[in-house]
This record gives sequence, C-alpha cells and structure tokens, in this order.
Amino acid sequence: MRIVNRPPVKRLHPFERYLSVWVACCIVAGIAIGRLTPGLVGALSRLEVSRVNLPIAVLIWLMIYPMMLRIDFAALRGVGRRPKGILIVLFVNWLVKPFSMAFLGWLFFKQFFAGIIGPELGDQYLAGTIILAAAPCTAMVFVWSYLTDGDPAYTLVQVALNDLIMLVAFAPIVVFLLGVSNITVPYDVLLYSVLLYIVIPLAAGAISRTAALRVRGPEWFEGVLLARLKPVTIAACWRRS
Repeated sequence: MRIVNRPPVKRLHPFERYLSVWVACCIVAGIAIGRLTPGLVGALSRLEVSRVNLPIAVLIWLMIYPMMLRIDFAALRGVGRRPKGILIVLFVNWLVKPFSMAFLGWLFFKQFFAGIIGPELGDQYLAGTIILAAAPCTAMVFVWSYLTDGDPAYTLVQVALNDLIMLVAFAPIVVFLLGVSNITVPYDVLLYSVLLYIVIPLAAGAISRTAALRVRGPEWFEGVLLARLKPVTIAACWRRS
C-alpha cells in the first residue's frame, strides 16, 4: 500500500475569510455613531489640511504602510522575463478596470438608483467609485496568489510595477473620468492625496524594509515585524470601513 503525502490545505485567515461580514458590521456601526453622536462626527470631519481629512489619513496610513513593507522593488529586475502576465495585468488594471467601474457606477448611481439617492449623493458615490477603481489592489493580491499556488516572486513583480505606475497614472485617470462624469474635484486635492496616500507610504515602506533587512535580517523582518504590524493593519481597516 502506497502512502501519498498530500500538501496541507491552504485556508484563509478568519479575518480575510469573513471580510465582507466585518465591513458590513463597520458600516452599521458607523451609521449608528453618526446618528447618535453627530457632534463627534462633525468635529472629526473638520480636522483637515488642504481638504484632506486627517483622521482618515492616519487610518489609511496604518493600513497601507505594512502593505508597502512587503514590496521589494529589487524584484522589478525580472519584469521582462515573463512579459505576457505582466502585460495582461497592466491592461486590466489601467485600461479595463477604471473605465468599466466608472461605467457601472454611472449606470447604478446615476440611472437605476437616481430616484432613491438623489443627484448629490449619486455624484458622491460615483466619485468614490472612480477613485477606488483607479487604485489597483495590493494587499489581497498576495493572499489570492498564495491560495492558488501562484509564483510569489512573480506576484511581487506585478505589485511593485503597479505601485510605481500608480504614482503617475492615478491622478490623470481620476481627473479624466470625473470630468467625463461632470464631477469636479480640485486637482490639488488629488495631488495631495497621491502624495499622502501613495508616495509617502511607498517611500517609507521601501526605506524601512531596506533598513530592517540590513540590520535585523529576513527572519526577524518576516516573523516579527510584519507579524506585529498585521493587527494594526486589521484594526485600521475596520475603522476606515
């Protein structure tokens, strides 16, 4: 009788597995807090610089920074070895996803549900959809790659390249799609957002990663630093939702 050693079944962490549930709970909690303590919500909304809300910026920073630590830009040296997958990812992320989501946002918020939510909320929801659509996902990409037995090094190349492209492509795409939708968002707000939410976390993550690997080594970096930061990321994601 031959014994076959099967690889262990890969499973999602409970947080990732029930992400939709946590997001729904946070939405309900946010609505309840807004109804019960409108003064607190108003005070938090006034904490802004150049029309960028500071509490939201802090939470997004806590969520993004650990993700940026995982990105090794040295992996970009292998970007030309298997170009087909890279080209498909770039095509979908920058030529399909932003425009298809903008169309779906217009279809639902400005047509199907226009009579329910009204034009003002419809514009806000559509603007949020466009901004979200123009930013490629980074965090969950590593999770899906792991679950499907993907090549982690190749995944890292794709994420690193997308993050670099986002530095220059995010704001123009958002401005174009908002303009087509007749929604005005000041260009300086977008530039501040790119600087605050992309450039600074990306630079901080790259510098911190290099320093940590050089001083403490890869085992401490993976097993200690990233493990300690994961609960911070999860908590920030809940509160931002």
